[in-house]
Amino acid sequence: MHQKLANVLEKKGISDLTELTSEEKADFDRWDKVLSEGEITIVRILEFCKQQIKLIELKWRDLSIEQSKKSELIAYHTVYSTLADLITVPKSEKENLEKYLNQLLQS
Repeated sequence: MHQKLANVLEKKGISDLTELTSEEKADFDRWDKVLSEGEITIVRILEFCKQQIKLIELKWRDLSIEQSKKSELIAYHTVYSTLADLITVPKSEKENLEKYLNQLLQS
């Protein structure tokens, strides 16, 4: 476990990872992986985006989450999907997506 994460758990009074909810544990595992792997690469960014998309889609399926909260996730899903597409699509499509993202940033 990365030392910074251990310090955060200690500060929060959490002595064991089993005290975390499933969502908190997923976040913790993701953070630990990110901190442990070193240099950020395009491949790691793509993996991160795909993980976030999966988490958002899982939340959409969760019946205990209010519909308004699920609706808020649409923007995040769009951004992560667009970033993943920027990494994986051909150059001409990348240019179109970059224009779309610029429009999103301006509005």
